[in-house]
Amino acid sequence: MSFATKEATFAYLKQFPKYAKDFYRFNGDFFISSLGLGTFRKEPYREENYIVNYKDSVKMAVLNGINLIDTAINYRYQVSEEEIGEALEELFEEGKASRDQLIITSKAGFLPLEFPFPENPYKWITENVIESGLATKEEIIIDQHCLSPKYLRWSVEKSLKNLKLKTLDILFLHNPETQLGYVDYDTLLKRIEKSFKLFEKLVQEGKIKSYGIATWNGFLYEDTHKEYICLGDIVKIAQKVGGKNHNFKYVQSPFNLGKPEAYNFTNQKGPDGRYYTLLQAVNGYGLQLMASSSLLQLNLFKGKFSSRIGAEMGTSDFNDVTSALQFARSGGVVSALFGAVDPNHVEENLTLAYLPSASKNNMDAVIGKINAL
Repeated sequence: MSFATKEATFAYLKQFPKYAKDFYRFNGDFFISSLGLGTFRKEPYREENYIVNYKDSVKMAVLNGINLIDTAINYRYQVSEEEIGEALEELFEEGKASRDQLIITSKAGFLPLEFPFPENPYKWITENVIESGLATKEEIIIDQHCLSPKYLRWSVEKSLKNLKLKTLDILFLHNPETQLGYVDYDTLLKRIEKSFKLFEKLVQEGKIKSYGIATWNGFLYEDTHKEYICLGDIVKIAQKVGGKNHNFKYVQSPFNLGKPEAYNFTNQKGPDGRYYTLLQAVNGYGLQLMASSSLLQLNLFKGKFSSRIGAEMGTSDFNDVTSALQFARSGGVVSALFGAVDPNHVEENLTLAYLPSASKNNMDAVIGKINAL
């Protein structure tokens, strides 16, 4: 099988009987670990980001109970995808995991360039995207973002090659709000509609199983902000192009102790036209939220957490990273992503697998009406 299945992911979780009962969540299609491994790294142009390798962390994660691996074609100029591909290939060849046990996600939308970084990135874009007929110059925003269907198809097929896979379990349209301010909102919605039409075709072709949108602030801003995206508008597009049984199923958005708006900021209209938090709206539309940036790219740890956070999260006996991840995976998300180059950090974070998630009352006590930190 070239994609994750309910039966195989259930068999996978049975390997870890000592983990808390809610460490894995069933989402209707498969059982998914409430912690997922992400492979984003800031400042990808820095040489030090190519000396490190995610391969050992991917293997550590899969061998110890994490069956969600998240990436994007532009992370480290395709190197993150390639390292995941190497790790998965070794795991499969060694018989230590099977493809249908794992949920593999990637993203399309940004121009990835490639490693080593081209001396002239504009020339790379001209030769590889414009002259190749993947997009026009007008379809490329600030020399980095493109929603041309031809480009997106190329991106998905290139990701599959990098990952050495036949199918992605989830494909995310990557930060479409990047285009706002350069094109108007209606134009962006038309581009998303064309993207979703392609994604439905890619589902039919077996190249992806489902799709979603990953944003940074697009779903979290107030509705008057120029980069705000209305989730209801996106759902209408999915219904228009895919019908009642469309394959738009996921939203990926930051959710952490320093950026909790998905949980406590009412800015999205639900199906009834009333305003809700992003988490509530996602659930109302029958979608699922995946928490990105669970550690806020380590910016959460510039000072020591209040002891109140550990007490409410049930993590007083552990470090602040554990408390932060406990917060991010609780509150209604299907899974929370964290990045870790060092496999020892993956192992340390899996301490959380033995603990139940925090309750709504505990979450409310931590957040209140102000930022927890």
